[in-house]
Amino acid sequence: MAETLTLARPYAKAVFELAHERKETEQWGKLLKLLAGFTHNHEVQVMLGDPQVPAPVRAEALLELCHKSGQKTGPRGRNFVKLLAEYRRLPILPEIAVEYAALCEQVEGVVEVELRAATAVAATEQTRIRAALTQKLERTVKLTCVTDPSLIGGAVIRVGDLVIDGSVRDKLTRLTAAIIQ
Repeated sequence: MAETLTLARPYAKAVFELAHERKETEQWGKLLKLLAGFTHNHEVQVMLGDPQVPAPVRAEALLELCHKSGQKTGPRGRNFVKLLAEYRRLPILPEIAVEYAALCEQVEGVVEVELRAATAVAATEQTRIRAALTQKLERTVKLTCVTDPSLIGGAVIRVGDLVIDGSVRDKLTRLTAAIIQ
């Protein structure tokens, strides 16, 4: 996973810079999301993984799927898909799309936050958490709540690389480590 993200970042950054400069971030975001979705299709996965299929054929197959779905690719989009096919990077399209979306959100001042709690979090509590994080991070917070009973109690908040672990499971792990030493 980390390797594919490392490979995807330069492509996402290059596309983002081009799209941002030309004020086409939304169109590129839609295209990348669509292309990424195609790679989850079993037949497409087989085609992308088949060394017998030449790069131009792979690229044209994806571009044809775009055309059939009504998505316009334009010459830059076509060139991008062909470049990815040539360097055998079509399978990392989902990671490129995720990295691209993160760059767009960063420029827009939006940050994705995951709140993982042992039980469902009430809407009023979500609003309080979102407001506190918005003030602390000085950015618009896009909050996603996930229920994870394995935490036993409490919650874990993830903001990019920052993790705030207030779970009972974490406290028990630290207590166990302290007792063992």
